[in-house]
Amino acid sequence: MTRLLYSLTLYLAVPVILLRLYLRGRKAPAYRQRIPERFGKYVPPANFNSLKQTLWIHAVSVGEASAAAPLVRELQIRYPDSQILVTTMTPTGSDNILGAFNDQVFHCYLPYDLPGAVDRFIHRFNPSLLILMETELWYNLIHSCVSQQVKLILANARLSENSAKGYRRFLGFTRGMLSRFDFIAAQAQADADRFVKLGADPKKIMIAGSLKFNVNLDIDKSKDDAVLLSIKESGRTVIIAASTREGEEQKVLRVFLKVLKEYPSVLLILVPRHPERFDSVAKLCEAQNLIVSRRSEKQAVDWSTQVYLGDTMGEMLSYYQISCIAFVGGTLVDTGCQNVLEPAALGLPVVVGPSQYNFATICAQLEAAGGLHTVANEAELTKYLTSLIRDPARQRQIGTAARTLVDANKQALPTLLKIIADIGIRNT
Repeated sequence: MTRLLYSLTLYLAVPVILLRLYLRGRKAPAYRQRIPERFGKYVPPANFNSLKQTLWIHAVSVGEASAAAPLVRELQIRYPDSQILVTTMTPTGSDNILGAFNDQVFHCYLPYDLPGAVDRFIHRFNPSLLILMETELWYNLIHSCVSQQVKLILANARLSENSAKGYRRFLGFTRGMLSRFDFIAAQAQADADRFVKLGADPKKIMIAGSLKFNVNLDIDKSKDDAVLLSIKESGRTVIIAASTREGEEQKVLRVFLKVLKEYPSVLLILVPRHPERFDSVAKLCEAQNLIVSRRSEKQAVDWSTQVYLGDTMGEMLSYYQISCIAFVGGTLVDTGCQNVLEPAALGLPVVVGPSQYNFATICAQLEAAGGLHTVANEAELTKYLTSLIRDPARQRQIGTAARTLVDANKQALPTLLKIIADIGIRNT
């Protein structure tokens, strides 16, 4: 009865879902594309072999897709005779997967959690395993996997206290999902405890750590890109404000203007989180009379440039690799923080605002190790940045502490690979 009511609610919501896609498509046209995929109407390409074992990973958006990338690469090595399917829900997540793997994996959007769409999708691909990244709990998806004997793993699993409160309101519903997983690989003890309280089998849960510690640092476009190389070799102090959210750029720019008064040669690399906001952020910079160069327009950067707008996708590591100090966004507005491990892995001192609930455990680990600093507001950010700019040795010390912590916490990937083998997935 519960599943029937849930599914009926979703079917009734379809017009609203389509309207939302249309409205989001006004700013991000990719949301209006590939809509049939979202309803399970996807035909695999001709080279898909239904007789081969298929390993399926679902990563909702960019963050989850980036975390899944090392896992995908390792599965390709350990299961060379299997096919890998990666699904996402957002265009940016899709771009991330296609950019990283191109035709090395099969990729499409995950259908909405409508029973017909999900059943059709699973029947068509016939996967042996589904790995859901982080907290992607979809009732019909889980039900269909169990019905069609697809093994289920919740990987890189995390659950904030606020999210747990939401799931507790539907405890029976949540327990029915969590109890069906073959295994849950939790990021931290607090996450594991919350999953168990919500109905997960304590015998099928393990503290594995975060896959996000396994950062792939092989991509360095700065060696071959004239503009990035010119920034790297300029000798300027470069501050990156990465994955900033709406309302946050204004705060960052106010801080930067104050920093410029004391250190006029500093360059800010500003990278908004969502591509549909690139143009509005450019106008915001220009309204402050800042001299801006845009990455998307291949504009040069010289000593007069004050802001380099990273208005491209898939180049965050390249931006970090030419920076000296990293402010990670989603923290001066209440959106819970973006990935702090990429700059940490590159040995950058990391600074964040108070909103960290998406990366609470990792931020706490980095801060305890001396590789990250939390500021409460714009004034504290200004003070901290100016103190680091005048002390390069301290920058190196903090960056080394950050990188050391990352290097010491890469156990999540081998742990997850062992779990996959232990539940019976073999190379065919």
